[in-house]
Amino acid sequence: MEDNKENVCSAAPTLIFACSGAADVGAIADRAARKLTADGAGKMYCLAGIGGRVPGILKTTEEAEKILAIDGCPLDCTKLSLEEAGFTEFEHIKVTDLDLEKGKSPATDENIATVVQAMLLKLSD
Repeated sequence: MEDNKENVCSAAPTLIFACSGAADVGAIADRAARKLTADGAGKMYCLAGIGGRVPGILKTTEEAEKILAIDGCPLDCTKLSLEEAGFTEFEHIKVTDLDLEKGKSPATDENIATVVQAMLLKLSD
């Protein structure tokens, strides 16, 4: 019988890292990354593994063709985590730069779609 388990550490052309913070804009960033993954734009990947310097996650990230970073707010935790691990070439979006205000922007389908569309535009540039 064939083993069909997906290798979660296998390389993908585009890896997506997202804030998953406690604020509503963190939830939007997380859900936008999941939507981009579901739509086939890339593969959501483990930001905690970047912060923890997990060797397999770092290696897979180094091999990615593209890296996307989605931050919820101006603290830029996703961007800074990637940079601290030595990654400098990536597309970056901040939810609060898209007229979504921290503490006043629930994770609705509409707000998530705003972030997804902005990231797709960045990818097409």
